[in-house]
Amino acid sequence: MVMKASLQLKLGQSLTMTPQLQQAIRLLQLSTLDLQQEIQQALESNPMLETSEDDDNQNPESTDSDNESSDTSSAEESSTTSDTATEWDESENGPDWSSETDSPDTIPDDLPVDTAWDDIYQSAPASAARNDDENDHDFETRNSPTETLQDHLEWQLNLTPMSERDQAIAHALMDAVDNHGYLTSPLEEIHSGMVDESDEDPLELDEVEAVLHRLQHFDPPGVFARNLQECLLIQLNQLPPETPWLAQARLVITHYINLLGNRDYAQLLRRSRLKEEQLRDVLALITGLNPRPGDALDQAEPDYVIPDVIVRKHNERWRVELNPEIAPRIRVNASYASLIKRADSSADNTYLRDQLQEAKWFIKSLQSRNETLLKVATRIVEHQQGFLDHGEEAMKPLILSDIAQAVEMHESTISRVTTQKYMHTPRGIFELKYFFSSHVSTDEGGECSSTAIRAMIKKLIATETPKKPLSDSKIAAMLGDQGIKVARRTVAKYREAMHIPPSNERKRLV
Repeated sequence: MVMKASLQLKLGQSLTMTPQLQQAIRLLQLSTLDLQQEIQQALESNPMLETSEDDDNQNPESTDSDNESSDTSSAEESSTTSDTATEWDESENGPDWSSETDSPDTIPDDLPVDTAWDDIYQSAPASAARNDDENDHDFETRNSPTETLQDHLEWQLNLTPMSERDQAIAHALMDAVDNHGYLTSPLEEIHSGMVDESDEDPLELDEVEAVLHRLQHFDPPGVFARNLQECLLIQLNQLPPETPWLAQARLVITHYINLLGNRDYAQLLRRSRLKEEQLRDVLALITGLNPRPGDALDQAEPDYVIPDVIVRKHNERWRVELNPEIAPRIRVNASYASLIKRADSSADNTYLRDQLQEAKWFIKSLQSRNETLLKVATRIVEHQQGFLDHGEEAMKPLILSDIAQAVEMHESTISRVTTQKYMHTPRGIFELKYFFSSHVSTDEGGECSSTAIRAMIKKLIATETPKKPLSDSKIAAMLGDQGIKVARRTVAKYREAMHIPPSNERKRLV
């Protein structure tokens, strides 16, 4: 085969993503926290970007008269909260940039040594200071990390008089405790890991068990238990002896815990020889115990959700606006922009020109992100007004293509906008994806949202008779009476998605 170089002319079409488009898409899919980090990184890396201040707005002539570059930077001044509010008729007015934050007081550079503090810092009135002290509790307590279960057990162990040998056993047992407070390793395994054959006085298994019994008196009650039965018995043994139905509760936990777990109350009444009223009081005492004692202490730090969109009712109409607190207001630095010279091709001038162009692209991408987010959120709220007025049962079916057609965008763009974006409503904070759901046909030929069906199932279960809970088939039949065609397996799927146990586990004595 002969290989030779040749020229060919082809005509074709291809889609090329420019860096500007790639940046806009990347910013569009960022969450609020990620966006704040991205903006902060851009402010630190690009000298042409700065946060907007009130000083320049009060004297706009000071920067407009510099040169063409400064005029451009003033025109490019922007915020990450464009189009702050939108209603269904979409106001024709442009973005409102009237809200600005007050600039902090500046301290002189040449500060005399003997200047009094009151000359520089205006202190708050005494009454305000007292109010702050009253509302401000222990600062260290509010900002310190949460105490873990291991820390709590270690603190109690340090206050418990023990020999060095017993303390070593106690630490080995503490290492085997999980976050729920249970001992996850058998005593034999812990004992074998501590045995030293060369020791003149080898460790015995009884010593490990004796230390375990001492640790089982630690707080929270039930800690260091090896199973649920032992955990509940430890808590019962720590109750005062005069507690009503204490002996009967120990009997049920010791011998009939399997019947209690299966909610087989008929067998439990027959074997325990208790009357129904007595068993009801015993179960009330048992249900007051904590099956996971470690959860009270070992809790993860809460993750606070910052909403991107705020929805409120104004003049009997639902109004959608972007959260002005999610990102700082940024603009092009007019002072640096004025240093750019048109005909200068030096390295410094080229660098400033490139940074100015990147700053404009970044601001434009933020504007595009906010406009798209506001437009999509507005259409979602317009479609789900029934949910805002009446709750989950009034939720309508909605899919991505419906919003994509309404805003004339691609479904992939709608998916990016609704991922990790949250909406604050009078009914709570929800992710935008929450408002999308499939549909189920009704007898009248209409459609019912799967979210509304889940709400109906939850409502039916909440009002059921505890002695005779509703089965999945019965719930499907009751929904069918309301004109909603849903199968039993669909009811079971929705029920499991809401973490609701089946009917045999919901049965109770009343």
